[in-house]
Amino acid sequence: MSPPTVQPGLPPEAGPNEGPKTGAATGSMPDATFMAEPGVDPGTGPIAGPGTGPAGAAGIGAEPEPGPEPGFELRPCTTGQIFRAFLRLGLTAFGGPAIIAIIRDMAVTRNNWLSERTFREGLTLCQSLPGATAMQMGAYVGLKAGGLRGAVAAYVGLGLPAFFMMLGLAATYGATRSLESFQALFQGLQIVVMAILAVACAGFGRALLGTARHWLLAGLACALLAYGVNPFGIIVAFALAGMVVFCDSPPAALPQVGSAPAPSHVRPMLAYCAALLAGLGLLHLLDPRLFSLTELMLRINVVAFNGGFSSLPLMLHEIVDVRGWMDAKTFMDGIALGQVTPGPISITSTFLGYMLFGLPGAVAATLAMFSPSFVLLMLADPYHERLKASVRFQRASMGVNCCFVGLLGYTAGMFALATHWSPARVLLGAVAVAALALKVDMLVVVIAGGVAALLLF
Repeated sequence: MSPPTVQPGLPPEAGPNEGPKTGAATGSMPDATFMAEPGVDPGTGPIAGPGTGPAGAAGIGAEPEPGPEPGFELRPCTTGQIFRAFLRLGLTAFGGPAIIAIIRDMAVTRNNWLSERTFREGLTLCQSLPGATAMQMGAYVGLKAGGLRGAVAAYVGLGLPAFFMMLGLAATYGATRSLESFQALFQGLQIVVMAILAVACAGFGRALLGTARHWLLAGLACALLAYGVNPFGIIVAFALAGMVVFCDSPPAALPQVGSAPAPSHVRPMLAYCAALLAGLGLLHLLDPRLFSLTELMLRINVVAFNGGFSSLPLMLHEIVDVRGWMDAKTFMDGIALGQVTPGPISITSTFLGYMLFGLPGAVAATLAMFSPSFVLLMLADPYHERLKASVRFQRASMGVNCCFVGLLGYTAGMFALATHWSPARVLLGAVAVAALALKVDMLVVVIAGGVAALLLF
């Protein structure tokens, strides 16, 4: 699980198992783990090449859907094959954004389920939408290889291992957290979590905040959240502000777009949305508090651009500050446990749901945290070119990016204030920050921090 880092000209590596979501529709740079190669402009994303239009999209006279490269033959696959392949990935999905490169190797290089060009188009789309990029890329690969059933199989297969592992860790945590040794362990893990957030904030800041206007907006977002302004309102306001503040920013090269056909998976997704709303209504009647948690996670996922890290400030504000369902220490422990599981950092929602409402809460919170981004991907896929061509969307995304960095900085600061510092804790924090900055694997840092805590505290 690599901490967010920055390479020259490239966006930061995002949180566990998710690529950077920088710039949304501005021709976002696909994941740095495999995209530093010819045909890619480090500053603006994929550049035009033979047979392609601007930003790697279909150009003038090209077909709306990218086809396979010359000599590339797509290999058919079954839904079961897709599920088994992504279940294996989900069991070993440690390593941060590297999981996207592993998905590419499995789907493009070894199995020929889709072409390189189609994969890159999908990565750009997933970076434009809220949610964990690696989870969405799994769904995208499944969609192109096996239709809607393939998308569901890939999404579920990739996420199930993290869910069950977090469920077990949450149950163990609830039964043992009062023990003295476990208290010392989680004191150390809290320091490591704060280091992860600090390094993430610095990495995203360097990549997303290029001018004084960007930094000013990020600082304003942090101040607004500190004064108790609703974070959902802040995100909406900054999206609108981005269209005004960055009106003089040159847009990315705009691809030619036409009317997109409505594929067969759109109607089932609309039916699923209707069923989800009906289920929410029934849940509201049966258990209003569980409904409140589910509705909250749905709202968080819908606005969680830039990957799973962006969900943390929203969950902290709503669950700890507003509702008082949990203290900051327990929340930090949940983030720490999320770092020793495969899957995105937003799997913390499983921990929160379990600690609040047991198994029903864990299931409801997880479904609510991951359903909206999946639905949005399925609905947005036919209109990918239109999304990239929208200048308003590009500039609104710049405002949301600034907002995200400010909210993440506020979260790191809140955790720092909630920590009881001592010389040993300062030393552990400094070592953790240095290790993450040197790109030591995040899982190694978390485990080493826990061992050090048992020895020092």
